Amino acid sequence: MSTRRRAAVWTLIVAASVIAVISVLTTWVNRQMLDEDSWRKASAELIEDPAVREALSVYIVNQLYDNVDVASDLEQRLPTQLKPLAGTVAGALRQPATDAVNRLLDTPRVQQLWIEASSLAQEKLVNVLENRTGAGITTGDGVVTLDLGELVTQLGTELGLSSSLLDRIPPDAGQITVLRSDQLAAAQTAVKALKVLSVALFVLVFALYALAVYLAVGERRRTLRNVGWALVLVGLVVLVARRLTGEYAINALTTPESEAAGKRAWLIGSSILGQIGVAAIIYGVIVVAGTVLAGPTVRATAARRWMAPVVGDRAGIAWGIVAGAYLLLILWGPTHALRTVWGIVLLAALLALGVVALRRQMVAESAQT
Repeated sequence: MSTRRRAAVWTLIVAASVIAVISVLTTWVNRQMLDEDSWRKASAELIEDPAVREALSVYIVNQLYDNVDVASDLEQRLPTQLKPLAGTVAGALRQPATDAVNRLLDTPRVQQLWIEASSLAQEKLVNVLENRTGAGITTGDGVVTLDLGELVTQLGTELGLSSSLLDRIPPDAGQITVLRSDQLAAAQTAVKALKVLSVALFVLVFALYALAVYLAVGERRRTLRNVGWALVLVGLVVLVARRLTGEYAINALTTPESEAAGKRAWLIGSSILGQIGVAAIIYGVIVVAGTVLAGPTVRATAARRWMAPVVGDRAGIAWGIVAGAYLLLILWGPTHALRTVWGIVLLAALLALGVVALRRQMVAESAQT
């Protein structure tokens, strides 16, 4: 292969790898933020996490104390001689109330309230970002909130606050703003680009890698091995980016008291990103292993000779073993790609191509001996 063509092959591999990292990030946002099932699953994992529940308990109790005169309510209930102590008692009850809310958040009924509130916020967000109406919001005002008002009220009831007192809680209590109107135009543009890029970039990456292998006349096995190592590198870059981005976001958005909850929220919210990174590493290792097995080394030749009676001469048994192993892998579903139709089909096609190529090589080597 000429020096110019070798340079072109390496340029294609490097360009495809850079684009692959961008493709992974767009795919993660598309799956995690815009997919209802993924959002609900993440919401359930969040509320089941002790650190997140503790932080949420503090927030809800703060909302109750900020919007309800707890001391006044206690003063009405205490005996006359104890009424002056109402303020002190209200302050002393703050931590026990937080602990009580934490226990309530551990119950299935209250956790379902959180999941529904979070899912409704996600539905509103997607409607706004995709310039659609629905779920009680219009794209005109462009304000999306996570409404925990019902959760705050119900937990206040569980803590024994009177209904007359809870009725005075303002409508915006427990509302967390997700998106404001001045952010709407940029966010809608980003989502439109994201939906196109998450598919187009993936196809482009696959095409560039395939073109690099095609152009590497006389060195296609070595080039395919390099593509495998490139996939491993892409996976490592994604995992490192996940960690560094998470550390930056946690330091910028959390306080020392909520740092633990922030870490857990990031790990859960970026779980799909981590799965994609691990998948890229696994696929890269498989490609490298396949090219090594097809190589001219003594061990690779001995391994092919040992496998030839089954893989080369008994195609039915070989395909049955491969299919069975692949079905077990799908049932396990260690990565998000193996739980989607396109991921299952793509990996099956690549695996089939690898088996066909290996069988042809073994048959050719058997004919020469």
